[in-house]
Amino acid sequence: MDTVSSDSVGRFLTVADAADILNISTAEVTELIRTAELPAISIGAPGRWRIERPVLEAYIAAKYEEARRMSLWQESDIASLPEIARGMIIKPTGGDDD
Repeated sequence: MDTVSSDSVGRFLTVADAADILNISTAEVTELIRTAELPAISIGAPGRWRIERPVLEAYIAAKYEEARRMSLWQESDIASLPEIARGMIIKPTGGDDD
């Protein structure tokens, strides 16, 4: 259950708030910030990051879109074509074309 409601916090979320919403560790959120995958700003002392709630919601939506696209790609005909690896053609196994 989301223990961080929009009524309980203001505009900015702490790393702990974001970790709670995403159900991951604070270290994982910090790594997402460090790699710029999750936009955040540093407020006050070094390492005191804040994430705007709409930015976190956009991050979540982008992850859903990424998962949707990956699923579509994996289901497409392109995914079943022979792939080239190290100069050899490797056919997918277990298909109906065998």
